[in-house]
Amino acid sequence: MSPAADSTTRFSNRVADYVRYRPSYPAELIQTLQAEAGLTPQSIVADVGSGTGISADLFLRLGCTVYGIEPNADMRGAAEARFAGESRFRSTNATAEVTSLPSASVDLIAAGQAFHWFDRDRTRAEFSRILRSNGYVALFWNSRRTESTPFLRAYEALLNEFATDYQQINHTNIDKAVIAQFFAGRPFETRSFPSSQDFDFEGLRGRLLSSSYAPAVGQPRHEAMLLELERLYREHQSDNKVRFEYDTELYFGRLN
Repeated sequence: MSPAADSTTRFSNRVADYVRYRPSYPAELIQTLQAEAGLTPQSIVADVGSGTGISADLFLRLGCTVYGIEPNADMRGAAEARFAGESRFRSTNATAEVTSLPSASVDLIAAGQAFHWFDRDRTRAEFSRILRSNGYVALFWNSRRTESTPFLRAYEALLNEFATDYQQINHTNIDKAVIAQFFAGRPFETRSFPSSQDFDFEGLRGRLLSSSYAPAVGQPRHEAMLLELERLYREHQSDNKVRFEYDTELYFGRLN
């Protein structure tokens, strides 16, 4: 089984921590898509791999209609609870490869923190089908810096020691060559925006446990991992906080 083979279920026991501790995206992301990819409050957006609704929230705040495409029932349920009563959010039990949306029906396809789970060839064909003729695809991630501070170096070492399949499923395995192959020779743009999160120990613990590769309660080395996390926190905290630094990486272009 490939590392991503269980991608539609592997976050099911992480939802509460995911909702509370995963970061959103900087304002520059939406601003760039408005300025350079034709995004407007009237746009119809397919948020593919929409999870708990972190990226959908940004598009809804702009005024867009958003189809949240999410195969994980627990993640999808969290988004449905978050946007209860929001008529512009349409929750959809589907995948990137088979979205169930009509042909030529969306202006923008967004995939936040999700593209590395997709079957790229099947997804390209499906995205081409559902995009309107002038539509764009936007792929983006919050990439945690691993070398910029002593704490982040220590945290990366913790993941390499305790995480189950961290190296295999790390989204940084997606590079510009993979993105270029996905866009099949068509031009695409890249942008990067800095952002950060500050955590007390409870938040740091929740942020770690929101990751599918971190051993969960009852799994081998779970307790040892948390003891090491507490040691790192005590060593590196300042005013009872540690900081995650990110680079939000955005790739956008047309497929049709």
